[in-house]
Amino acid sequence: MAITTPREVFAPYDPAYDPLVSAGPGHNRDYAPTYWAATAGTPPDDDGPITADVDADVVIIGSGFTGLAAALFLAKEHGIKATVLEANRVAWGCTSRNGGQGQNASGRLYRSQWIERWGLDVAKKLDAEIRFGFQTFADLVAQIDCDAQPGGHLFVAHRDKKMDFLRRETEVMRQHFGYDARMLSAEEVRRDWCGDQDAKGAQYESEGISVHPLKLAHGYLKMARELGARVHPASPVIGWETKNGVHHLRTPGGTVRARAVGIATGAYTAPGLYPGLKNRYFPVLSNSIVTRPLTPAELEATGFKTRIAITDTRTLRFYYRLLPDNRVQIGSRSAITGADAHRDAHYRLLTEGLARKFPALKDIEIAHSWWGWVDVSHDMMPRIVQPDAAQQVFYALGYGGNGVSFSAHAGRRMAQRIAGQADAAFGLPIYQGALPFPAQGEWAAPFRRLGQSLLYRWYWLRDEVI
Repeated sequence: MAITTPREVFAPYDPAYDPLVSAGPGHNRDYAPTYWAATAGTPPDDDGPITADVDADVVIIGSGFTGLAAALFLAKEHGIKATVLEANRVAWGCTSRNGGQGQNASGRLYRSQWIERWGLDVAKKLDAEIRFGFQTFADLVAQIDCDAQPGGHLFVAHRDKKMDFLRRETEVMRQHFGYDARMLSAEEVRRDWCGDQDAKGAQYESEGISVHPLKLAHGYLKMARELGARVHPASPVIGWETKNGVHHLRTPGGTVRARAVGIATGAYTAPGLYPGLKNRYFPVLSNSIVTRPLTPAELEATGFKTRIAITDTRTLRFYYRLLPDNRVQIGSRSAITGADAHRDAHYRLLTEGLARKFPALKDIEIAHSWWGWVDVSHDMMPRIVQPDAAQQVFYALGYGGNGVSFSAHAGRRMAQRIAGQADAAFGLPIYQGALPFPAQGEWAAPFRRLGQSLLYRWYWLRDEVI
């Protein structure tokens, strides 16, 4: 008689989860209803929940791109076999909800803004580090079956006035950083790339690889465990004490004791997890949809001749691409709060944006719709730091929606810091100091969502009207 294994039971996905309101990300929750979760296939084995008190050398909190990469590189480059603690399913947070666009970037500032903020010398060193980070990502992608779509990134000007901005940024990239970025006319965009009716022209850069993010995370998981890391889902940290330099991390199944802790929880960081993160970043919602597969006639009508990553120049930008199975994925900003995320207006923003860009897709069936939180730093750049030299606690956070590629390198650099290995790169701004408070001071933190609501209205006017 055949023996059947009962299907694992997960707690239901919570569509109203809000990191500023909810007590924590939950315990053993299922994935959001993403296209990625529906098509990733059977996940690799993990180590199951923590079920007893255990000792570990290093604990990584969070099993997304950053946490898994940190565990992978701790083992591969430093001989340290980390224990990864995840509240829900592996890669449950932003890693399984993003658009899969891996770009040669991190944070939300352009290279011209790096020069303005830090000067050309620092900007060039930062660019070299971001390029190194993109290569870390590319090397991992080359080893994993994750539907990789190389070929670069298309930055589409959605209004004529944005062409001057793109020309300036292209010149900065070429003159100061040696990139082969180039400008395209509206005719060239529609003839050679895609039929985006918004496009008044575009910047093309050859650095960029789009991926199936959950398949990529599964690859990180498998590689990390093969190197000796242990990954424990359904093991949220619900208490944290430090005694005589040893961190005691309490989970529902037992306490994990470790000499060092790396935090890689992104926008899904539980309030109170670590006091040094309170009000240090701002979680922002992003929505995404994926269509049914396009017919040959629809492919012809949309003019898609590329599958590379595409974004537009709106402040609250759309990001979109043609997937390997001929579906279109498009995402953009969403609600202010988790309780409001289900409203049809946020869904319509995407369907109407899709129809405006590609009229042939008006009223096309949407097969998948979801939203997720993005960790945005108050100065728009990430940090991979040890915020207090007296504590063996580290974090890598604040990618601002540009973490698909750089998270791999952030995990690598956090592993290096945990291992106590110095590097000249650690003098760069993203490796210096804690994530900042709001520019007005920590007192302004409770009012950030009011400011966000007002800013969204202003951004819309600036992007579409003024």
